[in-house]
Amino acid sequence: MRKNKMKVTTYLWEAAGSLLDPIVAIIIALTLGAVVVSALGNDVGLAYRALFKGAFGNLRSLTETLLATTPLLLTGLAFGVAFRCGLFNIGIEGQLYIGSIVGAYVGFTFSGLPPLVLLPLTLAAGAAAGAAWGFLPGLLKAKVGAHEVINTIMMNYIAIHLTSYLVGPDGPLRAPGELPATPWIAEGARLAKLVPGTRLNTGIFIALGAAVLVWVILWKSRQGYKIRAVGLNPLAAEYAGINVSRSIITAMMLSGCLAGLAGIVEVAGLHYRFYDSFSPGYGFDAIAVSLLGANHPVGIALAALLFGALKTGAMSMQVLAGTNRELVRLLQSLVIFFVAAKWSVITILQWKARKEGSIDGRDHGSVKRAV
Repeated sequence: MRKNKMKVTTYLWEAAGSLLDPIVAIIIALTLGAVVVSALGNDVGLAYRALFKGAFGNLRSLTETLLATTPLLLTGLAFGVAFRCGLFNIGIEGQLYIGSIVGAYVGFTFSGLPPLVLLPLTLAAGAAAGAAWGFLPGLLKAKVGAHEVINTIMMNYIAIHLTSYLVGPDGPLRAPGELPATPWIAEGARLAKLVPGTRLNTGIFIALGAAVLVWVILWKSRQGYKIRAVGLNPLAAEYAGINVSRSIITAMMLSGCLAGLAGIVEVAGLHYRFYDSFSPGYGFDAIAVSLLGANHPVGIALAALLFGALKTGAMSMQVLAGTNRELVRLLQSLVIFFVAAKWSVITILQWKARKEGSIDGRDHGSVKRAV
């Protein structure tokens, strides 16, 4: 019993330590943001109060913040899973698009199925499509060493333009009307509303459940241990008998699965159809969310909430305080900059140590201790 308590305490301290850098980055970003607001002649206190009020001031604001948090949490988890395996999955946006259109197709094609069957089938189809879209760059990385950044960027373009064609003027999935969109999905394929009169739906529970599942997979399963081991040192992992190729493919498929799930949750819970260019860039915001959250499910959830609050509160800040809503993007950029600064320092120290011959360039632990 005492041993278990010590494990829990150690884990909590490690989690708190991993979140320290992002918290410092947020504080610095808010401070510099205040300087900018003041320099423009606006009231700093009023601007930040308006931002908070717009995000959490009443029930409607809170539900909109949670609604904005949902896709950010799922896509942030998608990036975090790949990153834990040493992979930089830039293709989350494309995987999100593929998952959303495939899930939407199932949702309006099999409308005769009962809701208890149709809704899980719709969500599963979206997640599976995203996983399939992540499989190819994972396979190329594992088998021939093709860089995942290049491949996933190309896959993004293919996914976005393919879905644009499918709902375009002559597209086979376009519904009658002026909008480039699919037909409406069936009622049985839609996520239930949580609060009457608001847009918040049960997708937030799916996202939170996914965060718990990712934690269990990465930290409580053999496959998760292998994924993290490959991310820390692929050569050492291979020497220890871990199938590096399989771990890379698994991580990319799991990452794509979460991205596809994010897409279909947006369709099933909010839009009720796929339409062209529906994403404001969730797949790219995922990078910032995951890095800010130290690539840990708990941190990613908090970072997603922060970014969701910034997105929701931006309009209120502009209306109530007269501050340009682009300040929110500035705050996001500053947070990303200061989080990335740490990794830039680590990279420089690695290069310096490698040059001096003190380490082989893969001993991340010693470098982090040096930082």
